[in-house]
Amino acid sequence: MQTMKAALVAAIGVVALICCLLPSSAEENGRLALIVSIDGAIGPASASYVKEALAKASERRAEVVLLRLNTPGGLNSSMREIIADVLASPIPVVGYVAPSGAHAASAGTYILYATHIAVMAPGTNIGAATPVQIGGPVPGLPSGPADKGGKDKKDGDQQSESKDQLKDQPKDAMTAKATNDAVAFIRSLAELRNRNADWGEKAVREAATLSANAALEAHAIDLVARDQAELLRQLDGRVVEVAGGKTQRLVTKDAVVEAIDPGQISRFLAVITDPNVAFILLMVGIYGLIFEFMSPGAVAPGVVGAICLLIGLYALNLLPINYAGLALMLVGLVLLTIEAFNPTVVIGLGGIIAFVLGALMLFRGEAPGYQLSWWVIGITAAVFAGFALVVLGSLRRVGRAPALVGAQAMRGLPAEVLDWNGNEGHVFAHGERWQARGAETFKPGETAEVANVVDLTLLIRRAPTGDGGTS
Repeated sequence: MQTMKAALVAAIGVVALICCLLPSSAEENGRLALIVSIDGAIGPASASYVKEALAKASERRAEVVLLRLNTPGGLNSSMREIIADVLASPIPVVGYVAPSGAHAASAGTYILYATHIAVMAPGTNIGAATPVQIGGPVPGLPSGPADKGGKDKKDGDQQSESKDQLKDQPKDAMTAKATNDAVAFIRSLAELRNRNADWGEKAVREAATLSANAALEAHAIDLVARDQAELLRQLDGRVVEVAGGKTQRLVTKDAVVEAIDPGQISRFLAVITDPNVAFILLMVGIYGLIFEFMSPGAVAPGVVGAICLLIGLYALNLLPINYAGLALMLVGLVLLTIEAFNPTVVIGLGGIIAFVLGALMLFRGEAPGYQLSWWVIGITAAVFAGFALVVLGSLRRVGRAPALVGAQAMRGLPAEVLDWNGNEGHVFAHGERWQARGAETFKPGETAEVANVVDLTLLIRRAPTGDGGTS
């Protein structure tokens, strides 16, 4: 018995020793690096993805979040959502423009400036942060190579000269407001992260760009790293300030790297917030409801139309749309529907023109990745114009066609008199023997015409003659 107890104690001791010698998990040591990748235009799906990833990083107490960027820009509202989440994150966020050949243009530049540590891979570039809704660089300003952060006098003089020229440029109030707001925003981010605010302003006003090494020299970024392993080695030991004013020393040398994939909600948003998909959903929804109203009881068109319409409207609510364009599209659809019931050609042509113009005006601005395709507009206009003229026109003709069953189908049919007594008798009509009544006197074998059906009794009258009179 004593031997068994001793063996059990020894086994427990060996297990405990092995557990102590084994390395603990990344979450326990705090050495977990999570990768969040934005590849493509920045929109509502990207904002949702980053928010979910940062929340997950906070729950798992990750050491750092690597926000890998390769984007031409995107929507201003989504960009500001991402920046707000980065600034409020208790986990350090490292912006990394990668791989080689990638870029962080427009909205990507703002996001990179907002991250705790900005890194670029060789062969990448940033900049061109002019708000796209107000056009490109201001005419007349120099568009030469990017500056070096205003370190020498020549560059400083050129920058001052550019600012003076900007003041003299005739600009409308909305353009000036958008430009100044963007400049103030990127300067505030630069001051928060101790980066080159002057170059950030130049990227907004003049759409200036920088390569990786030039950005490092201009102090627009903090590091240049060829790959992920080199990045983690360079991050090790750096001190950053996170939300709440707390400082944190990064320990990333032996960090476990794990990529976070977008969740189901982010994937769904990525599909429906594509302007072309949202546009098609809206059209399918509208015409599905029209078809249901014209043919009550079909059920399927109404159900599918209602679902598509609601999803389309939800997607449009997330996108910067022009309500005048939406109204013009609806007017065009109404005119096409009217054309199906009252063919005039003019109304149909006006409906197609209104629909196409409304589609072109539907989305405000020219954010990269959020333009409506000409092919989608043309094909959709042709399909729905044909639908209105052919399908709805066919339904109209069917509605006007004579009934095939019931009392309406019996009216006007010939009825052969079988017997007659006074004002009533029996007739043979529609392959059946009927009881009949009439205001006139008929003879057996005479052919009459059905005027109406009342309680399974035919009301008959004399049939008109071939010359237009009555017999």
